[in-house]
Amino acid sequence: MALKSRSGRPPAVTAASAEAMALEALAFLAADEGRLGGFLGASGLSPADLPLAASDAAFLGGVLDFLLQDEALLEAFCAASDTNPEAPLRARALLPGATPW
Repeated sequence: MALKSRSGRPPAVTAASAEAMALEALAFLAADEGRLGGFLGASGLSPADLPLAASDAAFLGGVLDFLLQDEALLEAFCAASDTNPEAPLRARALLPGATPW
């Protein structure tokens, strides 16, 4: 989900696109056993919990929080998804539990 526009300015992020980005980030984490293990350890969830949790916008915010806390992980996600590196932070701000900056 590349958040880009033809004008060069980042497009507006909506709650729906923020959730979509978080789901893409969750899939990115799940695609690698090490990344998934780190996320599950931090979240306290089991792999069986993920399908139900993925329907909760607050959980999706937590997925982006996890991604944003590790610059190397964030860069890897952005490269893999052809996403502007600022987009996950903008998306996080639209999901429940975000801390205003």
